[in-house]
Amino acid sequence: MSRKLLPVSITTALLGSAAVADVPNVAVDIAPVHSLVAMVIEGVGTPDLIVPPGASPHEYNLRPSEAAALQNADLVFWLGEELTPWMTGAVETLADGATVTTLLDSDGTVLLDFREGALFEAHDHDDDDDHGDEDHAGHDSHDHEDEHGDDDHTDHDHEEHAKDKDHDHGDDHSKDEEHAHDDGHDDHADGDDHDHEKHAEHEGGDDHDDHDHGAHDPHAWLSPENAGVWLNLIAAQLSSADPENAGAYFANAATAREEMDRLSAEVSAMLEPARGGSFIVFHDAYQYFENTFDFPASGAISLSDASDPSPARIAEVQSRIRDEGIDCVLAEPQFNQGIIATVLDGTKANTGVIDPLGSDLEPGPALYPQLIRNMAETLAGCL
Repeated sequence: MSRKLLPVSITTALLGSAAVADVPNVAVDIAPVHSLVAMVIEGVGTPDLIVPPGASPHEYNLRPSEAAALQNADLVFWLGEELTPWMTGAVETLADGATVTTLLDSDGTVLLDFREGALFEAHDHDDDDDHGDEDHAGHDSHDHEDEHGDDDHTDHDHEEHAKDKDHDHGDDHSKDEEHAHDDGHDDHADGDDHDHEKHAEHEGGDDHDDHDHGAHDPHAWLSPENAGVWLNLIAAQLSSADPENAGAYFANAATAREEMDRLSAEVSAMLEPARGGSFIVFHDAYQYFENTFDFPASGAISLSDASDPSPARIAEVQSRIRDEGIDCVLAEPQFNQGIIATVLDGTKANTGVIDPLGSDLEPGPALYPQLIRNMAETLAGCL
């Protein structure tokens, strides 16, 4: 797959407004990431969204318009095959001339391992994996050491860009992306068999479907800290493809990162009155949010949103709700509400609906902050 990146010069990086140029076509996998890209490209262009709101990113069939968006893309931003395994082939065949950025593989991204079992213990922050510091588990074929050379960035003096450590990853990132797409898949087939064997002894083994594509939980967009890292990367990749508008991209990214800081402070304040409350989620998608705001869940009804929980898992969750007086059980809009009713039967727990994808929000720059804010409001209200 072709990966061509153009160097960013001092002159283009310091441009303060969008220039008249051929703006790159940009395709993005899911609405929250699309929102981040839209923040950076705002005033210059509009990215295309591949997976529409309300659809499951784990399993999806492209419509003709979405396939065309990939085919016409100069840049593709996606989390990676851990979240959208079906999209791997589509990216490789339809977007074979595009620069593809896999956010879960990007330097500075904090990755968390999947949690096993229906019930969670307190977070062990030592298990967090900052992809910029260590090899990415499950991607042994990647060699990130010295891969992100600084040579292309030595002459790049854009102020905001220089402040952010993650920009060193920028223009040379295509090398890593090539590893991610060209080297990773050969090893992946063996990884699937290994994952099935590893989980075969777990009760309700059908709950482990999502583990087949890597050791890490892919819901990393629910951390505003990760979002801040990606904003700078998005600006770097856009600027490499469109140097004339680099100033606009980096200025937008700086503004968006400030918004992430304000959002984190706002959400922390919203959650403060509810601290000490306990809650169960429908499926285990929220630990990045929990980790960021130090607000851990007590368990998940289902490990995966791709399969229903086993009867044994439901019974385990019900026992914790009754025995520990769990305050809240959170449903999700697109999943089986009957399972929630079963879990709640005979308990005094409240319930609410939380949405990690922003299914009822208009795609665009405002979606991501509102998504995080809505999650906090739902959680605080339920507790």
